[in-house]
Amino acid sequence: MNPEKLIAIAREVQQNSYSPYSGFKVGAALLTSKGNVYTGVNVENASYGLTICAERAAITAAVAAGEKNFSSMTVVGDHKGYTYPCGACLQVMAEFSPDMRVNVTDGENHLQEYLLRDLLPQLFSLGNQEV
Repeated sequence: MNPEKLIAIAREVQQNSYSPYSGFKVGAALLTSKGNVYTGVNVENASYGLTICAERAAITAAVAAGEKNFSSMTVVGDHKGYTYPCGACLQVMAEFSPDMRVNVTDGENHLQEYLLRDLLPQLFSLGNQEV
């Protein structure tokens, strides 16, 4: 699936964001290795630490559906700058697919593509633990 289609999907779901505290709506579209797309939005909470990011919401939906191999994550926000996944989201993404593509956009849908390993070069995984 091309990045423009994933941006469109993320933009559509972004409107469902629950962001009364920050006013910053984020949408995510996760493409699996099987070609399926799962979406997520940020869901804020009055207890800020309980807020869930769009990227983790999409991953949770995919895992709940039985998928654990991801090709790419596309993230959109509603401001002029690029919207990058936070460190917690990058680590959760790395748990499943450390070699996935991460597509980020700005408010005008300009796209920047990265490999997850470039955004989180020293990721923590079971593979780097001694057992």
